[in-house]
Amino acid sequence: MATNKLLGYLESRKNIAGSAGGLAGLALTFVGVAGPYWPVVVGGLYGAGALIAPPERPVLPDFPDPSAQLDEIRTDFDRLKDYLAGVELPPAAAGRLTELTELLAALLDPGWVTEVLVQDPEGVHTLSRAVRQDVPEAVDTFVRTRWWTRLAPGQESPERHLERQLTLLHEEAERLAAGLRETEARRQESHTRYLEDRSK
Repeated sequence: MATNKLLGYLESRKNIAGSAGGLAGLALTFVGVAGPYWPVVVGGLYGAGALIAPPERPVLPDFPDPSAQLDEIRTDFDRLKDYLAGVELPPAAAGRLTELTELLAALLDPGWVTEVLVQDPEGVHTLSRAVRQDVPEAVDTFVRTRWWTRLAPGQESPERHLERQLTLLHEEAERLAAGLRETEARRQESHTRYLEDRSK
């Protein structure tokens, strides 16, 4: 531990600036300016250099790798599919849910989609929110409220609400997929131009 601190200080800006000041003090000593007080001059210039040195840069935080985040989302998506398999839904909502889960599965499929997606933090967040919050919340709300509506007829059915929610989530996932396709197309065009320029 003490060795690490010592090594850290030896590589620090304060030590480097102080050492430069100390070397200047030694140069003054050899020229004959410092005289018998050379240790004070060298030490003073080292201290002055260490004081005026710029502060150390803080260490960059170690953020999780986006591909590791996608692995976690895939695991959660598998858990979500297990939950959805045990829920009974009306045919129209079940169809919308199947379309949505198929699209989410395609977006989470390892391959070129992952390569493009890891460079889009907003897209990763959108997928994470859909898998971990939006879809399970929509389905769970339907399951809980469909029994209450039987006691209070005349309101819009929870089935209709669920269908609309799933449709909106599907549209959001489609926009994400379209954005990823566009990004990949731009990347291919850029690489083609690079190869064309290189061959000239």
